[in-house]
Formats: sequence, C-alpha cells, structure tokens
Amino acid sequence: MELTGLFFYLVSILIAGGIYALLCLALNIQWGMGGLFNAGIAGFFAVGAYTSAILTTEMSTKHLGGFGMPVVVGLIGAGVLAGLMGWAVARICVRLKSDYLAMASIGIAEIMRLVIVNESWATNGSLGLAGIPRPFGEFVSGRSADLVFLAYVWAVVLIVYLVAMRLYDSPWGRSLRAIRDNEVSADAAGKNIEKFRVQTFVIGCAFMGVAGGLSAHYFRFLSPSATDPLLVTFLTWVMLMAGGSGNNRGAIVGGLGIWTLWSVTEIFVNRLPPEWVTRSSYIRMLLVGLLLQFVLQKFRAGIIPEKSPPIRFRE
Repeated sequence: MELTGLFFYLVSILIAGGIYALLCLALNIQWGMGGLFNAGIAGFFAVGAYTSAILTTEMSTKHLGGFGMPVVVGLIGAGVLAGLMGWAVARICVRLKSDYLAMASIGIAEIMRLVIVNESWATNGSLGLAGIPRPFGEFVSGRSADLVFLAYVWAVVLIVYLVAMRLYDSPWGRSLRAIRDNEVSADAAGKNIEKFRVQTFVIGCAFMGVAGGLSAHYFRFLSPSATDPLLVTFLTWVMLMAGGSGNNRGAIVGGLGIWTLWSVTEIFVNRLPPEWVTRSSYIRMLLVGLLLQFVLQKFRAGIIPEKSPPIRFRE
C-alpha cells in the first residue's frame, strides 16, 4: 500500500511538473528566443484556466457554463483567448524596454486576475468553479484517471516542444534571436521588429493559456488562489533560469526539476515546529532561491544552456 501511495505521489509530481514544463516552454519562446520580459504569466494562465473550465463544465446557476464541450475543445479555446489577450497586451506594451515591459505586463495581468475574481456571474468569484471534467473521464475513474491524465499532459508537452523546436530552428526563429541580440542591426537589416515581437508574445501567451486549462482539468476545481503569481509567475521564471534560458530542453528540465524540489520540500517543512509551519511557503521560497543561486554559480547559463543551431548552406 505504501508503494502504491508513493507511486501515485510521483504521478502527481509528474503531472504538475508537465504543466510547469509547458509554462517554461511558453516563457522560453517569449524571453529565451525573443527577449520579452513577461512578468504577467499568472494573468494569461488564469484566462486559459477559466476559459477551458467554463467551456467544458455542465450548466450551473452559480457561474457561466453549461457548454459541456470536450476537454480538447476547452484547451483550444483557452489557447485562443489567452493568445488574443496577449495580442491586446502586446499592441500596447511590446515597444517598451524589458524592465518597463515587465512592469506593464504584471500590471495588466493583475487587472485580468481581479476581473476574473470580481465577475462572479461568470466565474463564481472567490468560491470558484467545481465539477471540471478530465479527458476521457467517462471511460476511466479513480487512480487510473491520474495515469491517463499524466499521458495526456505529456502528450501536450511533446507537441508544444516540437513546435518550439521548429520555431527555434526556422528562419523566423533566427530572425527573432537576431532582434533579441542586436535590435539595431536587425532593424538595419529590414526586420519588422514590432511584428516579430507581437507574434512571439501571442504564441507564448497561447501556450500559457493551454497550461492554465490543463491545471484546471487536473484539480477539477478552480479558484483565484490557483493563479497566485507566487506559484505561477515567480516559479516559472526560476524554473527557466535554472534549466537554461533559450534552450527548450532546459525549459522542460527546469520545470520538472524545480517542481520536484518544491514538492519534496513540503514534506520536510511540514515536520518543522508549529510556529514555523505557518511560514512554510516563505521557507520553501528561500530554499528555491538558494538552489537557484547555486545553479547559476555552477552553471551560468542554466543546466542546459542555449546552443545556436548549426548553419546550413544550400548546395
């Protein structure tokens, strides 16, 4: 029985780690490839989570819903709406420099989160949405559903990883990295800098929305606390920096590795004296911060640093 419990604990870590790996891949497109400092990840994550939940839940008098659509449709809707929100934000903020873009994006993301919390007719406010279905929920139940969802999450991660790799190695990706490394030279070469940045921001936000949708379907309950910037924005940035900014494999390794550490530290923190348990989240953040310092001292560009793709010459 203990081995069974340990196995499904590892399954839960892999599921949540896969969702964070997806967030890291999305952020890597924006920051690692495009140099866009998005500090509002939680806002786009929240848009995706609530969109997918509303599209797939049954009719309720407490919130907007009743569409009962398949989970895959909910995830597509989450990506589309988060991407549209990203387009709107990018049109306003994408010309800003990195630090100003960070301040603007986190401000707009918090506005989105507050709108979600206060529009109770659509989201049930602080009480949240319940009864969110999982994929293939009509065929499997109990702990078998966790295994099915694990495969589902990592299938999505694989698809996004392949898309991100294709983007990285494409002429579009090379142009984007040229803009990231030297904006003046790229502009002199005739690259439409604003167009590339808007596209990059939209693609990243769409994938963040899909990650939010997966999170909603995993927990089957969604409340504003699930989109806390501390657990979404801050952790995702730590994961990408530790794994290796600019490297898609590093993004996955960082997401899975830091989430595993975050989960395991909960076991040890809960064994502390009662007066310390109330401060457990801050202690865990301290441990994660110390780990990040160690990793960046040992590996300046992350565990798996960025490597430029080989130059191909046409014969």
